[in-house]
Amino acid sequence: MSVLLPFLALDRSCDQAQAWVNQQLTKDGWRIVRTFDLQVARVGHPGCTCPNHGTDACNCQMVVLLIYPQNGDPATLIIHGQGDKSWLSLTVSENGRTNQRFGAVIQKTLQDLADLLLITDVVYEDDQSNV
Repeated sequence: MSVLLPFLALDRSCDQAQAWVNQQLTKDGWRIVRTFDLQVARVGHPGCTCPNHGTDACNCQMVVLLIYPQNGDPATLIIHGQGDKSWLSLTVSENGRTNQRFGAVIQKTLQDLADLLLITDVVYEDDQSNV
């Protein structure tokens, strides 16, 4: 079982957030592989209603990205979006099999860049002063 806690909220759609993440993280030589796309998965299930909208006309999106360092195991980044908002989370496995050190580097890199570019609500999970 994994725990999923957002560490960053962006004022961008999920697709825009994914493009931004790809652009930022590939600069460091990291490879990104998208392993899941909610809207692609929904194509096989017509008429499935969205729990947030109550209809099958849904603009929610979720993508799962494996981010590979130059050497070592990947980290898993989840981007969940609804409209023009997106939340980024890194999975943390209870058994410790994920690359947590690399995940921490990814988290800091993205938070620092978001702050620098002013594209965030500055909502960090561990920082209650911004709530």
